[in-house]
Amino acid sequence: MQILWLNDQDGDGMTGPIDVIASMTSLAQLWLHGNQFVGTIPEGIGNLTSLKDLNLNGNQFVGPVPESLASMELESLDLNNNKLMGPIPKFKAGNVSYAYNSFCQPDPGLQCAPEVISLLDFLGGVNYPLNLASEWSGNEPCGGPWLGLSCNSNSQVSVINLPRRMLNGTLSPSIAKLTSLIEIRLGGNNLHGTVPDNFTELKSLRLLDLSGNNVQPPLPRFSQSVNVITEGNPLLVANTTPVSPLPAKSPPPVSLKPPPNNPPLASAPKAPSHGSPPVKGSSSNPSSSVSPRQPESKSSKRLKTVMIVGGVAVIAGVVLAILLSVYCCKKQRHTKNAPSSIVVHPRDLSDPGNKVKIAISDSTTGKLSTQTGSSSSFNISGGTESSRVIEAGNGVISIQVLRKATNDFAPENELGRGGFGSVYKGELNSGTKLAVKRMESGVIGSKALDEFQAEIAVLSKVRHRHLVSLLGFSSEGNERLLVYEYMPQGALSRHLFHWKSLALEPLSWTRRLIIALDVARGMEYLHNLAGQTFIHRDLKSSNILLDDDFRAKVSDFGLVKLAPDGEKSVTTKLAGTFGYLAPEYAVMGKITTKADVFSYGVVLMEILTGLTALDEGRPEESRYLAQWFWRIKSSKEKLLAAIDPALDPDEKIFESISVIVELAGHCTAREPNHRPDMGHAVNVLSLLIEKWKPINDESEDFSGIDYSLPLPQLLKVWQEAESKHSFTSLDDSKGSIPARPTGFAQSFTSADGR
Repeated sequence: MQILWLNDQDGDGMTGPIDVIASMTSLAQLWLHGNQFVGTIPEGIGNLTSLKDLNLNGNQFVGPVPESLASMELESLDLNNNKLMGPIPKFKAGNVSYAYNSFCQPDPGLQCAPEVISLLDFLGGVNYPLNLASEWSGNEPCGGPWLGLSCNSNSQVSVINLPRRMLNGTLSPSIAKLTSLIEIRLGGNNLHGTVPDNFTELKSLRLLDLSGNNVQPPLPRFSQSVNVITEGNPLLVANTTPVSPLPAKSPPPVSLKPPPNNPPLASAPKAPSHGSPPVKGSSSNPSSSVSPRQPESKSSKRLKTVMIVGGVAVIAGVVLAILLSVYCCKKQRHTKNAPSSIVVHPRDLSDPGNKVKIAISDSTTGKLSTQTGSSSSFNISGGTESSRVIEAGNGVISIQVLRKATNDFAPENELGRGGFGSVYKGELNSGTKLAVKRMESGVIGSKALDEFQAEIAVLSKVRHRHLVSLLGFSSEGNERLLVYEYMPQGALSRHLFHWKSLALEPLSWTRRLIIALDVARGMEYLHNLAGQTFIHRDLKSSNILLDDDFRAKVSDFGLVKLAPDGEKSVTTKLAGTFGYLAPEYAVMGKITTKADVFSYGVVLMEILTGLTALDEGRPEESRYLAQWFWRIKSSKEKLLAAIDPALDPDEKIFESISVIVELAGHCTAREPNHRPDMGHAVNVLSLLIEKWKPINDESEDFSGIDYSLPLPQLLKVWQEAESKHSFTSLDDSKGSIPARPTGFAQSFTSADGR
């Protein structure tokens, strides 16, 4: 075969690597443009000595250009629109094009910075994942949105934060050349092989998180100042120092989580048989007087013990499940007379399709009927006898309870008004405070009902420390109400723009930084850690609420969009608030997580300046905060004049202010792919406030959780921090799940609200 054209194949095009091409030595012309081919360009492509015309335009090739390709004397070479990285070589091809890639330099022959070379070596070890290859471009890791990296004040990479990024490969020794590294967070990936010995040469390193991988021993001996996390590596003992030999008289421990391809239950390494090398970590004391049969007998007994214990645990689990089922059935019978009540059962994994069971009371007969539906359909449209069911774990609340809690929605309990109604403060008999959003009867149209449904659907799936919790909802007759946890300090906007008129204390700089970090963590969870990609679409200071300790939570999820699986963008009708809208969303209606990042950048500007995102009363040049901020941010003099006077900025805090200014600028870049993700914002802000310690240590234990930890470790931390509360697992959720207030369930599940 001399000519092969596979251009613009049907659908999404052809995919996969092209290594097989290297064996087609008779090819003279190869066109593969407009497909989805991935991986690196094979080095063996240089074997195609007859090749004259090569077109790889419009694919997803990654990694450096092979030297063998650069030295080929082709007539035409097209590498445009890929993810190629590293330096641009000096090609021998007559006509060559390579635009729109991720090269470190703009011109051929120029080398990458040493730090970039080390980072690309690391990326090569994990097979150049696409999500990083598209972000790691240019020659300044600290000058652009390099995903998962943070830098110190000297513009040196200090943090690699890439947990759960599906990294698959080995750790490159080149990481040790990044001498300013303080933290390496790579938990929850598929790393294998050993940890390079030269990692111990990183003198500034304080954290190495390799949990949830397949790293192999031996582990280098790190200094005591380095916290090495290795839980969840089947082949590696979770220890910060190399494994020491076991005492001769100690029985071998039993491994309940064996390495792949091992039997389900296996003891620890036994003493080697004659002729085999000793196993590291096992006892090899030649003076031991134990007979050869004795260890085998102990291991066998231990296996039997584990099998018995495992069997008992399984039986106990079945009995517990039966008891819970009986309890749920009794609870249904007790609530059958509640008006328009809906009971949403947990998902039954034994059901085909993993559907949701719903019991709905008939308002005419008072009897309960059970329906099974897939995913999230619930009729919330009008009528006293029908309700739309939403996939949820939240309870339906009787409107009588809410009327009583809010004193029949008295004007003095009104906290604020929005586009679709008012929010009221409520209090149960137990003293638990609530926030009740009541939709105005005059605006109950399809748009309002869509937002009502969206808010319940989203907040039923996602729970996080920095997202406002939905405690329940009510849908009776023409009433539509949502019940949230009460946030005593109200919206961030009150404290930024109206603190004088409300006689409030202005927010300190430290408090503003903490609020910004809280919001970033909540948004990072929505974008990357919730099992699905949620796009908020209306992030703004009035949708950021503060609790008694001024810890922030993102609220108002009525405009949230769920990106389809595998996709990061959605085309939709324009919604949101002018002044916070990203350009590509405002003009084309194309919404991605980067639109939320833009809105977050505007919020950072508000935090810095104390000015609203859009104010028709300001002079024209400063009417739109984001545009004006970009014009003045490079001038220190103008920037100091723009900082909120309530901060009384001085040189002491100006360094950290400059960092936030730079972050706000990155977040509001015109091109979406030039904006960082929210994880980058979390990294930047975490480093700024790492020395901050609140007065309430218990609060810090909970609110200062490192959300990059794997879920099992997070659960352990939450349980230790909040031992008085309970936590429940939720489908599609990997964040913290706040416990409902004391007395909440009893008050809301009774028919009369007592």
